[in-house]
Amino acid sequence: MLKKSSIVVLILLVIFGIFSFFIVKSYSSKDDDYTEVLSFNNAFIGDKSCIKCHANEHQQWKQSDHYMSMLPANDSTVKGDFNNVTFTADGVTSKFYKKGSKYFINTEGDDGKNHDFEVIYIFGYKPLQQYLVFFPGGRMQVPRLSWDVNKKIWFNQYAGQKIPSHDWLHWTGNAQNWNTMCATCHSTNLHKNYDTKTDTYKTSYSIINVSCESCHGAGQKHFGYVNSDDYKSGEKVKGSFMKLGKKSGQLEQINTCAPCHVRASEISPKHIDSPEIMDNYIPQIPDTEYFHADGQVDDEDYIYTSFLQSKMFSKGIKCSNCHNPHSTKLKIIGNQTCTQCHVATKYDTPKHTFHTMETKGASCVNCHMPGKLYMGNDLRHDHSFRVPRPDLSVQYGTPNACSNCHKDKSEKALAEAVVKWYGPNRKYHFADDLIPGSKQDSKSEPHLTKLIIDKKTPNIIKATAAFYLGSITNQTSLNTLLTCLDQKDAQVRYRALRSLTNFPPANWIEKVAPLLSDKVRAVRIAAADLFITLPKDQIPSQYINAFEAANTELLSYLRYQTDFSVGNIMIADYYLKLQDYKNAESFYLKGLKKDNQMNYALLNLSSLYNAVGKNDASLQMLKRALANDKNNERIYYNLALLYNEMNDKPAAEKSFAKAVELKSQNPRVYYNYGLMLNANQKYKEAEAIFLKGIKFSPSTPDLYYGLTFVYIQTGNKLKAQQTAYQLYQMDATNPNYQELFRNFGIQK
Repeated sequence: MLKKSSIVVLILLVIFGIFSFFIVKSYSSKDDDYTEVLSFNNAFIGDKSCIKCHANEHQQWKQSDHYMSMLPANDSTVKGDFNNVTFTADGVTSKFYKKGSKYFINTEGDDGKNHDFEVIYIFGYKPLQQYLVFFPGGRMQVPRLSWDVNKKIWFNQYAGQKIPSHDWLHWTGNAQNWNTMCATCHSTNLHKNYDTKTDTYKTSYSIINVSCESCHGAGQKHFGYVNSDDYKSGEKVKGSFMKLGKKSGQLEQINTCAPCHVRASEISPKHIDSPEIMDNYIPQIPDTEYFHADGQVDDEDYIYTSFLQSKMFSKGIKCSNCHNPHSTKLKIIGNQTCTQCHVATKYDTPKHTFHTMETKGASCVNCHMPGKLYMGNDLRHDHSFRVPRPDLSVQYGTPNACSNCHKDKSEKALAEAVVKWYGPNRKYHFADDLIPGSKQDSKSEPHLTKLIIDKKTPNIIKATAAFYLGSITNQTSLNTLLTCLDQKDAQVRYRALRSLTNFPPANWIEKVAPLLSDKVRAVRIAAADLFITLPKDQIPSQYINAFEAANTELLSYLRYQTDFSVGNIMIADYYLKLQDYKNAESFYLKGLKKDNQMNYALLNLSSLYNAVGKNDASLQMLKRALANDKNNERIYYNLALLYNEMNDKPAAEKSFAKAVELKSQNPRVYYNYGLMLNANQKYKEAEAIFLKGIKFSPSTPDLYYGLTFVYIQTGNKLKAQQTAYQLYQMDATNPNYQELFRNFGIQK
């Protein structure tokens, strides 16, 4: 929906004058009336200093979405109908009206009752406009109600969902909080200034909207220089103390646009002046949480992650090749945008498209940049620029552009049409390996290794492959991940480090330690996160200082995320690893206060209570999680372990059975359940459970170990020996299995 990432830091040009404006907002909720004064230091508009030399660019900017990114609500900026109209949707009736020159929305508040909320700012312009409302604690919230600028109607975000007033997604909650989710990409030089102790903000910005200096950097030096005698006498300085000039390179331009056109977490409010984006941000990779298995966009990704997958990116194409950076519009309309590079007589013809000219099927973007609606009516195009592959849709169920128009035809029919037009063979695409790799099963590892080894694979895809390899904990995966630490691309190194958390430290300490001093901040942070659980005497002495410095950066990064619900869980996990249970509990509870549906936090808090001997509290957390999601197999597994520890064997067995019924992919579910059944002399059931686990996870040695003992207990020596031999082939040197091997005469 709204953006999390930050804009380049701005220092105002020449101080013609500085002013602050104060807005008094009255808000009635539950039992209290709040009157709060919020101060936003807004330096004099620096863009006025740019007009003299850049009048044309300034005029283009004033017509852009950037200019309308955030402005005070008044008759010239508000597009919505506030003429005493009502709108009912998803169980809530809202009214829009004016009182004098002020705009109000009467709608459901955080107590489930309707209240009058004053609109202070407009937020965006096309194709929808949203509105901002002040709340206590320095917060501003974005109502769910939005105005469709084209259709001139009100509509709801998350249409069709009845969202309870206490839910994280409710417009009064953390998900729709301007300070956290939106602000940094709608104003210039914005600082959230969040206080985690009081859960309050003192958010400030220099310029209310996206201005010249959002992209070109602080202008004081530039303005002073171009008005100096040195400049007038011809003593030129490259760039004239301004970022992103006309001759800027691909990465400089993309990394300037990326912070607001990528799904990412910002590392710190203190940015490093660096050409490497991962010194200041951690961009999302195209994994299946937000993307389809082939890398196509699914949830909102804001272009960057898609574009880095593309052939266009690999060939040096940059944003301004297609878009006017000031108006944000395409430079040329329609297929002519593409035929700047792609020969029209070869590609803009029915011989290539097999569709009639000037129809939707002949439009380049409809085939190679399929679009999807976000935020109700905002059409955004996938920037991975790929060839439609209905054959992959047939095989794996991934989407393809052909189906967007030909909804009446099956994927098989569409695939056959492609064969008819272009022949039976499809040119290799990384999706051919990424899709099976994304399954993270016994067949995935070779596909992922191939992607990492292949020099033609886009780095963002290599990083994704490294991420997936973390779930395949065999020696080959480990070796591949260790080679990733030498990759030039920071995202690949970062994701490999994150994946190594699933492997024993002895396997990676020596290889990871040098990355505590990596030149990229995100990589140093990931390396420190691996080292925090190691006893100090296990850290090589020459890296202790580097670890302490990197750990400081890690903790600073985690603290900066605590205005997010999930950010509190991240720092809680950090303290849990250190066995600092007091701080861990505090941050888990803070996260759950912002989002009480967050089961990951409830599960970890349950583990924390179990670790400190508070099993009753641990059980209550699991029951809360179960109330949120009755079909979560992990909750039942955790319940089974806890009930077993609390000596409630029947409840434990029942919870294990439920986890299996929900088709858990966790081999430990089958191992522990099998052991319990075996101990209860339910040998046939134990055998079935171990075999089912082996079917899900054929490379897990403990399942064969447990199954061997079932056969021993039932006197089936032949099957016991066969299973023990399978175990020996899989893990011959494991000291836990040596006595079993000797008993069966299995020796090297």
